[in-house]
Amino acid sequence: MIVDDSALMRQLLTDILRTDPALEVVGAAPDPYTAWDRIKQVEPDVLTLDVEMPRMDGLTFLDKLMSNRPMPVVMVSSLTEKGCETTFRALELGAVDFVTKPKLDMTSGTLALTGELVSKVKAAARARVQRRSPRPAPPAGGPARAPAAAGFRTTHKVIAIGASTGGCEALVSVLSAFPPDAPGTVAVIHMPEGFTKSFAARLDRLCAVRVSEARDGDRVVPGHVLLAPGNFHLEVARSGAMTVARVRGGEAVSRHRPSVDVLFQSCARELGTNAAAAILTGMGDDGARGLAAMRRAGAHTIAQDEATCVVFGMPKEAIALGGASQVLPLDRIPEHLLRAAAAIT
Repeated sequence: MIVDDSALMRQLLTDILRTDPALEVVGAAPDPYTAWDRIKQVEPDVLTLDVEMPRMDGLTFLDKLMSNRPMPVVMVSSLTEKGCETTFRALELGAVDFVTKPKLDMTSGTLALTGELVSKVKAAARARVQRRSPRPAPPAGGPARAPAAAGFRTTHKVIAIGASTGGCEALVSVLSAFPPDAPGTVAVIHMPEGFTKSFAARLDRLCAVRVSEARDGDRVVPGHVLLAPGNFHLEVARSGAMTVARVRGGEAVSRHRPSVDVLFQSCARELGTNAAAAILTGMGDDGARGLAAMRRAGAHTIAQDEATCVVFGMPKEAIALGGASQVLPLDRIPEHLLRAAAAIT
């Protein structure tokens, strides 16, 4: 079902979704009040939702929806790009994913999003959605960042994490559990260019570790997380006794740039037993082969379990390839990553 105040956009989205025979558009609504009545009538599997609408904005409606009738929601709005905060707030409230409307030439620009929109709506239809408990606000002044303890002060210990659909909140859950002296960490999430810098800044506000968008040549050091920039691959490389980040362009790998497979393959090649990794919720199979390569190289590898995944795609494929040393619920992954990293020699 489509919720958008623009009649043109409702028709465009209907036409796009109907290009896939597996999808059926069961209704449309110009505002949240109308949408609520129609949801009760047609009981859609997935909702696409705009942000700026009359009578009630999309985020307020999303909050009410997820509190009363949780269902998969894909945000489709030009505002999902504005400062990126709208996007992250929607994901925090329970939206499964987002698509950004084009800034210019609404008709042809929206049609160009056909593949992305169809794939995200189909993934959302398989998503596990539940009522979201509000996250406590971070303490005034941000999270505590005490001086690093001795436990993780060596720089050869590295944690690698990959995620996609549902991964924003999963990464928040994992990284906010890391102590300020956690091993140097590198992470890839499937997110467009322009969003990763804002997402890294949001993580930095919520976590005891420092989080920033990776730049080529950055050192991977304890207490710091480097996030792959949108539209660029992130790898690790050894430079003497140090591990450094390599940020590069190139073709999409496993249909993505940045690709989790690219990061994990570099960890297998460069770090071997001195790495630990986790593959989190996400659509598709990116990271599955890389995680298997890391396990063969002696790394400790973890896949998020089906019960706590929004979309059990990437972890499922990694498990099928024998890439996971452990399969764990999301809330147990941080301690096991840290334990594995502490045991690295």
